[in-house]
Amino acid sequence: MNTTPPAPATEASLLAGLNEQQRQAALQLVGPVAILAGAGTGKTRTITHRIAYGLHIGVYEPGNVLALTFTAKAAGELRGRLRELGAPTVQARTFHSAALRQLGHFWPHTVGGPAPAILNNKGALIAQAGERIRLKLDPATVRDVASEIEWRKVSERSLNEYQAALGHERPLLDGLSADQLVDLMQAYEDTKDERRQIDFEDVLLATAGMLELEPWVAHTLRQQYRYFVVDEYQDVSPLQQRLIDLWLGDRNNLCVVGDPAQMIYSFTGADSHYLTGFSDRFPGARIFELQANYRSTPPILEVANAISRQIPHSIELFAADPEANRHRHVLPIVHEEHDDTSEAEHIADAIARELALGTPAEEIAVLTRVNAQAEAITQALARRDIPMRLPGQRPFFDEPAVRQAMTAIRSQALVDTNTKPLFQIVSDILRDAGWTQEPPAREGALRDRWMLWNRLLQLAEEQPTGTTLAAFASQLGERARLQFEPTMPTVSVLTVHTAKGLEWEIVYLAGCVEGLMPISYAQTPAEIEEERRLFYVAVTRAKRRLELFVPRHSSGRERRQETSRFIGELGPRVRTSLYVPDQQRHLSEEPQDTGPSAASA
Repeated sequence: MNTTPPAPATEASLLAGLNEQQRQAALQLVGPVAILAGAGTGKTRTITHRIAYGLHIGVYEPGNVLALTFTAKAAGELRGRLRELGAPTVQARTFHSAALRQLGHFWPHTVGGPAPAILNNKGALIAQAGERIRLKLDPATVRDVASEIEWRKVSERSLNEYQAALGHERPLLDGLSADQLVDLMQAYEDTKDERRQIDFEDVLLATAGMLELEPWVAHTLRQQYRYFVVDEYQDVSPLQQRLIDLWLGDRNNLCVVGDPAQMIYSFTGADSHYLTGFSDRFPGARIFELQANYRSTPPILEVANAISRQIPHSIELFAADPEANRHRHVLPIVHEEHDDTSEAEHIADAIARELALGTPAEEIAVLTRVNAQAEAITQALARRDIPMRLPGQRPFFDEPAVRQAMTAIRSQALVDTNTKPLFQIVSDILRDAGWTQEPPAREGALRDRWMLWNRLLQLAEEQPTGTTLAAFASQLGERARLQFEPTMPTVSVLTVHTAKGLEWEIVYLAGCVEGLMPISYAQTPAEIEEERRLFYVAVTRAKRRLELFVPRHSSGRERRQETSRFIGELGPRVRTSLYVPDQQRHLSEEPQDTGPSAASA
């Protein structure tokens, strides 16, 4: 991301580079539109070019379009893409951000006074509510109760309706009876109301209520927003759909994009039926499918399609350029391991070998079903001095070392009269903070800080000649606002849920056994189907190389673990291998050209 203004867009340039499926979707600017976009098929490119094209030919005005998504990072990416296409003023927001903005604007005129404060973390208030009704809650229970509060609200269930769902639609929580849980939720709401606070779900509920009870507010917003785009529509909840309906009113200029095979958040209230049943709700809707995958090699797509054929409403993928990099087409491998320790050692060995061959660390990921699996893997990586990014790690621009450096850069920019190149100025600032040309010898906090500062320095080096310190400081602030993080030279270790929306050259999927994939508590057909979709998401993160691991034993347990049923659905599309140490590794584990017959197996 640089500060150079983008070249003026033309009608031809906005459609150039789109394949025929993407182009047809981009040309349909009005009415109800659903874009069923398979993994890696360029959905973000399609919807941003569609918006920019509609602006260019005068169908849209910038202030009339509202693009909605689910995370601040995704919204930032949409804004960044739209800026590059010459549409920087189009609003791209999360549902919560859009609702909060509207609530803050209209609250003084509808209720009076300032809007209530937002409760950023439910945990402390839930614990206090527990004390209020003489319940002592441990941290794990507090987290589970918070999740249940969120599910109840986004599913639009009253407390009575929620209690009726317990033991059927929702499992009971350990240590709490249904009556205790409902009483706790009521105490939470009472405590929150007394403190004049609202939580994030209340923001959506209050905005929906305001639109329903105040016709002039609904009219005002409908006059402004006339065209809506909703990304990741398979993840929309009943409450979010209610908001969409209220924003639309009796109009139908709604474009949604999503993939039924990637709906993995039903436990948070997501309902993919809004996507799969779109044409039932909007008769005459135009439905487009994006199938050309630009991410993965044909052997990986064969595996993905084998999984998706078991998923209702899924989309068959094909390689956009099946002959590209034919020499890199490697059949996915299934490794059988003795236990999760040997699994971790094998993964770490493989990553060390890839790094030695020149694969960038940031192009490698290890995916797990649950966070607990990461411990053995991260320990094995640490023993080999492999830099890694861990689950739950702060975003780049939220890291204290980065914030410290940005403050120093902004301060220096206010008084800067330096004629040195930008790289030299920034390196001087970072040296004053403690950066050195060579990294610290050992892994740890000092090395982590050095890597963060070094990445800032690389960003400075990447700037066009003549970029001033003030312009660079402004760009860093904009990147932080959009959550447009620079790539770090680290191996990613994260859960499949966290990996959704990301991609890497090489993906190692750990724990492909019954009890983890699918997870042990998935019992009903619907729960197993969601686990299969999760497996599909994991597989489709890989561009070039995919390796699946089956540890036969788990540490401290004697019982043999069975291979995941999802592996059994792949048939000849994968090859199997037993783990041996590096010095004894079989040639069959090295990358092989699959050739035409293997690639099409």
